[in-house]
Amino acid sequence: MSILIAVLVFGLIVLIHEFGHFIVAKRCGVSVLEFSVGMGPRLFSFVKGETRYSLKLLPFGGSCMMLGEDASDPDPRAFGNKPVWARIGVIFAGPFFNFILAFVLAVVIVQFAGYDSPRLVGVQEGFSAQEEGMQAGDVITRLNNTPVVIYRDVTMFMMNRGGDPIRVEFLRPQEDGSSRKMTAVITPRYSEETGAYMLGILTSGARVPTGNFLDTLKYGAYEVVYWIKAVIKSLGMLFGGQVSRTDVAGPIRMVAIVDETVDESIAYGIGTMLLSLANLCVLLSANLGVMNLLPIPALDGGRLVFLLLEAVRGKPIDQEKEGLVHLVGMALLMCLMVFVLFNDISNVFFH
Repeated sequence: MSILIAVLVFGLIVLIHEFGHFIVAKRCGVSVLEFSVGMGPRLFSFVKGETRYSLKLLPFGGSCMMLGEDASDPDPRAFGNKPVWARIGVIFAGPFFNFILAFVLAVVIVQFAGYDSPRLVGVQEGFSAQEEGMQAGDVITRLNNTPVVIYRDVTMFMMNRGGDPIRVEFLRPQEDGSSRKMTAVITPRYSEETGAYMLGILTSGARVPTGNFLDTLKYGAYEVVYWIKAVIKSLGMLFGGQVSRTDVAGPIRMVAIVDETVDESIAYGIGTMLLSLANLCVLLSANLGVMNLLPIPALDGGRLVFLLLEAVRGKPIDQEKEGLVHLVGMALLMCLMVFVLFNDISNVFFH
């Protein structure tokens, strides 16, 4: 069951990505040869207009095959014959639709489950937050120059931080219903229990409902922003050596994560399980959007680099040279996938 759910989750995310390419290509007058759901041999297909719509054997994502995408073609509807900004729009649409999917699911989550407020329920004895006068009810709004919208912003900010003083801005509720802006300079202290530096603040950990639908949209959008920032920060920590490369998760470990998500949430009902899976979809969809925009050959980001260079230069890069770069990039990505696969097998089956 978990494998089936994982396939559906990954399939939805990749399918939406390809649908982004498809719909914008159609709007830009690019000839789409085939739009497929799944990969591998065709199980069923039909042709409508110039496009073949296919259902394929392996339920992993999909594909959008455009005329003249990888080779020159004299047809005016070929991808390579369209204006550069139209081609940029077609390529960018895939990651952008991942962000749209993440936003839609995040709005649903916030509507039904609320958001994690950075409002304190107390402070810990012996830590700087208590000594600086912070108390239950305070709402953190900024740490140094970093805005805080949800409590996970605080958690992200404190990742791998030392004991340097932090300027904390917060709102303190007043008896008349207003809020007073306050500031404290807090020095994190090392906790033997957690093995990390801590501010000494306590939150309930529970999500709170939004006041209205506009707030729901706002916090839904911020959920996507948060996960985009989390992906970028994680990549920085990975390349900076702050995170072990063995912590990188691939398809096998993601199935294990889906399995854990289902097992932990199903006891609270189908609704809770679906919201938990939706939250995982938000993370994965934002992750795919960011990763595809990285300027790596063979990915959408790598193709965008060549298209932006063409826009600046006023003429395209030699197609053979660009194709060679993407070929090398694809070979390196395949090597990375092999590493991730063996890493997954090692972590899931031998740890």
